[in-house]
Amino acid sequence: ETAASDENATATTAAASDAETTASEGASGNQWSAEQVAFLDGDPDAGERVWRQCSACHVADETQNRVGPHLVEIIGRDVASIEGFRYSNALKDLQGQEWTPEELDAWLEDPREYAPGTSMSYAGLRNAEDRKNLLAYLYELQQD
Repeated sequence: ETAASDENATATTAAASDAETTASEGASGNQWSAEQVAFLDGDPDAGERVWRQCSACHVADETQNRVGPHLVEIIGRDVASIEGFRYSNALKDLQGQEWTPEELDAWLEDPREYAPGTSMSYAGLRNAEDRKNLLAYLYELQQD
């Protein structure tokens, strides 16, 4: 029994470590800080409810642009990087930067402050918990 429970504990620890490693790397392979990874630790189910506000202009489960660019694999993707989408100059000026969890949180809180001159008309998601849940939802979609 002791050997079996030691084996289970080792397997659980290894699985948790693998999940942490996966969550701590962006699409470009850059390591994210523990603070950035914490943004992905929200409630994806609650985030799906918040997502409804975004879905009027964005798609997150297929590479189809609408008024806004698709958000497939947005976490870890470069800013203004969807081929064929006409980004505002405000976002084009940010090209080369990565949408880390921390950057997405700042963008979602107040897009116009984050990128003055953006054409995104959404005023922002002021509630920090809602932003965290939304990021958890988007991250969960990336894992499927």
